[in-house]
Amino acid sequence: IDTTKSTIYLTFDDGPQKGTIGCYNTCKSLGVKASFFMVGLHQRIKSDGKQLVSLIRDGYPQFLLANHSYSHAKDKYKDFYHHPQAALQDFLITQDSLKVPKKIVRLPGNSAWVRANDVTCSHLVSGVAHLLDSIGYNVIGWDVEWHFNHKNARPVQTPAKLAAEVDSAFARNDTHSPNHLVILTHDRMFQRPDDADSLAKFIRI
Repeated sequence: IDTTKSTIYLTFDDGPQKGTIGCYNTCKSLGVKASFFMVGLHQRIKSDGKQLVSLIRDGYPQFLLANHSYSHAKDKYKDFYHHPQAALQDFLITQDSLKVPKKIVRLPGNSAWVRANDVTCSHLVSGVAHLLDSIGYNVIGWDVEWHFNHKNARPVQTPAKLAAEVDSAFARNDTHSPNHLVILTHDRMFQRPDDADSLAKFIRI
């Protein structure tokens, strides 16, 4: 890695779902890399789920398939993290069912970090974070989030506004790792052509 440059990591959560193919096509056409943190259950319930997972997995190294749990905690995060052994099994099921090639995880609903000699997380997720660490997993959080409207799944910030937030985080050294910034987005934000265009505009900026 060129340490004289700042690096932005574009990540998409919760696929496979509507919008996954739009994210893939946009990044493919613009020649940028991206990581897709996918949910095991979504592969099973989406009609083309297996094909989308395979598309991302086979797209390496431009695209990285990573683990975002099997159940997404059923969106009941406190209960999920209060049972760390069960939560660990949830991730292991996805590692197997999606054939995730790397031991890279993102926790549902929580920005935590686990890397070599570095565990940074809240007390709520500490149990599962240390269990994942003990079996060689890296856990990747995020520095800047591209928020979405929870009623219609559309992006909140404009591409220019998000770019300004990224610039500000770099200027303030407000990132988990110096000169490295991870952006959290969600596949479903970009299912509409106008919103996929917003993703392309941000990448160009």
